[in-house]
Amino acid sequence: MLITVSKEDKADFTRLQEAIDSIPVEYAEAVTIRIRPGIYEEKITIPASAPPILLLGEDSEKTILTWSDNAHTLGLDGEPLGTFRSGTLNVLAEAFTAENVTIRNASGPGTGQAVAAFVDADRAVFRRVRLLGDQDTLYTGKGKQYYSECYIEGDVDYIFGAATVVFDSCHLHNKRSRGYITAASTPEDAAFGYVFLDCKITGAEGVVDVYLGRPWRPYAHVAFIRTSVDGSITPEGWHNWGQPDREATSRYEEFGSFGAGAASGARVSWSRQLSAGEAVDYRIITILDGWHPEGY
Repeated sequence: MLITVSKEDKADFTRLQEAIDSIPVEYAEAVTIRIRPGIYEEKITIPASAPPILLLGEDSEKTILTWSDNAHTLGLDGEPLGTFRSGTLNVLAEAFTAENVTIRNASGPGTGQAVAAFVDADRAVFRRVRLLGDQDTLYTGKGKQYYSECYIEGDVDYIFGAATVVFDSCHLHNKRSRGYITAASTPEDAAFGYVFLDCKITGAEGVVDVYLGRPWRPYAHVAFIRTSVDGSITPEGWHNWGQPDREATSRYEEFGSFGAGAASGARVSWSRQLSAGEAVDYRIITILDGWHPEGY
């Protein structure tokens, strides 16, 4: 099934949520929703009952999904939404793919937790997607997820959650000094949490003392493999979130980091530099336990 969406009213729908809601209940075949360039100001939910959906934009710079809820925004019930209801795009269905779009939370800096993409589903794929926000930009709730050639920006804990995720050739951009890129909550029995392969880290002008991550929960796992790291990253690299006991369980790893912020000899003692032999095991097919995302 192919559904088209355009702001110019030359398509099946002018609003993305209407297109999603038009999919018949219990429809099981794959659906492609082609989104033409435009700024779509709406809060979007892919329900858990949805079939495999490909959300396909033409140009990520010109196809923008945006909303501005944050944790303090009041919901219809009169209560604050909280972090987990603040998302612009909310993905609850398995086998979802997004390509060539921007997903933005426009709440702004200093407004607290404000999620751009809330992805609480297995086998989610994002390719050439721009994820824009400040605090808590991307939530990865569960399952296995894959992000390829994406641009992700933020300031505090802007990639967070429990899923096993591969970030393949992505660009991470730090917007504020003394921030944190990751806040993983990897389950104790999960072999992998967040794995960044051949990625790039940059900071806005004047941004310094940013940490690669801090453990939202014990047993957090984050690995940066062959990452270009600029001077916005603090030499010690990792933070214990003020809880020294998490130093014993957190699994923070690097291999082949390069650039002004690499500083492997200055990292905290409870992180690890992987050997070449260990880094060989950090392959997409291994990390995702046999799932090959190119099929979606």
